[in-house]
Amino acid sequence: MLTRKKFLGLTAMAMAAPVAAPFISSAKAADKPIVWKSSGHGPASDPSQIYHDKCCQAITKASGGRLTVKPFVGGSIVPAYKEVDAIHDNVLQMAYTCPMYNLDKWKAAGLISSRPGALPGEALRSWFDFAGGADLMNKMMEGYNVMTFPGALSPLPEEVFFHSKVKLEGMQSIKGLKARCMGDGGEIFKRLGAATVIIPGGELFEAMQRGTIDAFEYSTLASNWTMHFNEVAKYVYLSSTRAPSDPQVFYVNKDAWAKLPEDLKEIVVAVVAKHTQDQHEYLVVESLKAVEKFREAGNEVLRVPKDIDEALLAEADKFYAEKSKSEKPIFKEIYDSMKTFGVAYNAIK
Repeated sequence: MLTRKKFLGLTAMAMAAPVAAPFISSAKAADKPIVWKSSGHGPASDPSQIYHDKCCQAITKASGGRLTVKPFVGGSIVPAYKEVDAIHDNVLQMAYTCPMYNLDKWKAAGLISSRPGALPGEALRSWFDFAGGADLMNKMMEGYNVMTFPGALSPLPEEVFFHSKVKLEGMQSIKGLKARCMGDGGEIFKRLGAATVIIPGGELFEAMQRGTIDAFEYSTLASNWTMHFNEVAKYVYLSSTRAPSDPQVFYVNKDAWAKLPEDLKEIVVAVVAKHTQDQHEYLVVESLKAVEKFREAGNEVLRVPKDIDEALLAEADKFYAEKSKSEKPIFKEIYDSMKTFGVAYNAIK
């Protein structure tokens, strides 16, 4: 298993030399290439899918072709959001997806996701890489042929609170709202009276057109602009309460990882860490630009009413207090770890 100590060494190596410069002996170059299949979780236009594909290509290049990682768009190999199951079954050897899409297996996965009251992006990445987050996630996944490692999480900026056809006037607007909400946030909104449903990101545009839903949460301003959501929802609501970050994680098959030579493991870790951080920084900049793009397209970009923010956070506190008592011990372990880190992080801000 990749420890934090070893990750520090790999990170130092990555900073010292360009990841695309292969350091391959002639003997190793003659080895039979290892071929992995990797899938993103979104449509081709989603920046997360684009960075997934870039990462796969960069691993192939940095390894001199000794490890060829073939990228696939979300839903093309297995149904969307079933990528981790496919890794467990060795249909895929790697995937880049959201932890909360695996709540059917691990209730604690929703904690390391775009959830109400979570850590903001910068803090989440630090917690995952250097404060035990990756280790806790692997502990959560024990019994499955799946693992992750420090550097594999891209926190991403805060998500759009909602794209909506309906103007939110206060908590009365949440009651009965037909909304796509994923993960723990979906459960919490349901407790607040919303009619929540689970819909893959690639199907949201059509769902809004058909009237299946009136509002939805999905990713960052930058990602959502590229998916043309301005055409199906007049209102863009912003707030950091629902999803202070939009984390996505690279997962790998344990058996496939164990078979990799050490130098190839180092390349995978270094390249993945670079691309997850690059995607985060890119989306921060592009999201700032996207605010004006949405406005120029005729959308109203608004802050979420204060009473909705307050009700959401209050209900989230109750939800996680209940879950910490009723779920497996790993749930409370992850929740307490993140909460303790968040208190310390906020104390220096």
